Amino acid sequence: MIVDSHCHLDFPDFAEERDEVIARARAAGVTRMVTICTRLRNEPAVRAIAEAHEGVFYAAGTHPMSAAEEPMATVDQLVALALHPKFVGIGETGLDYHYSGDSAAVQQESLRVHIEAARQTGLPLIIHARDADDDMARILTEEHRAGAFGCVMHCFSSSAELGRAMLDLGFYLSMSGIAAFPKSGALRDIFAAAPLDRILLETDSPYLAPPPHRGRRNEPAYTAHTAKVGAEVFRMTLEQFAAATTANFDRLFAKAAA
Repeated sequence: MIVDSHCHLDFPDFAEERDEVIARARAAGVTRMVTICTRLRNEPAVRAIAEAHEGVFYAAGTHPMSAAEEPMATVDQLVALALHPKFVGIGETGLDYHYSGDSAAVQQESLRVHIEAARQTGLPLIIHARDADDDMARILTEEHRAGAFGCVMHCFSSSAELGRAMLDLGFYLSMSGIAAFPKSGALRDIFAAAPLDRILLETDSPYLAPPPHRGRRNEPAYTAHTAKVGAEVFRMTLEQFAAATTANFDRLFAKAAA
């Protein structure tokens, strides 16, 4: 039993066969999925997907690459969304300076709004981080000292230094298909050095399909391929690794477990 802790089932890539994609995930042992809303104006559509499918939950926030284009989210707005029984996380939010470094100040403001919403709701923060390690570590450390919150570094592929800093705060690192790429040995070493009880699994589908599907559309069923690689990294059976990462998910995303 595997959990895909981060996918995007509302994206157009799945529009023609969303039901079949979810059915294939279940057939592959992926019993639960969290579909992520990246622009709050799309929240009703993402919510409807979660409402229509057993085992599908959702989260919502403003993606950092959209922060300069979208209205600034408010804490009250995010807290109100969290009243829905299938709303289980805040985000994704974060910092991305790779494509959108010119909006760094807006991204940081948006990130702090999402952090406060995570504090007030008790729901985990879902972080996207790319080419912003120093600011990411600084802001999350400052904010955590000001008031604790749970957090997952989604699709983690940053530096070992950022990984250690996040683990020191009690946060989780999520393993995506990137960790299964042949040239990702250094990333696998980062995961291998992390405590097993801080690892989650995800696809970030429709992106980042793991081998043997690399280069094609990703989907939640393929979490099973990343899980096999994770089991090798931690030198355990697939069943053991699936059980461990599912227990981790239930601990962090307690609302989805309940």
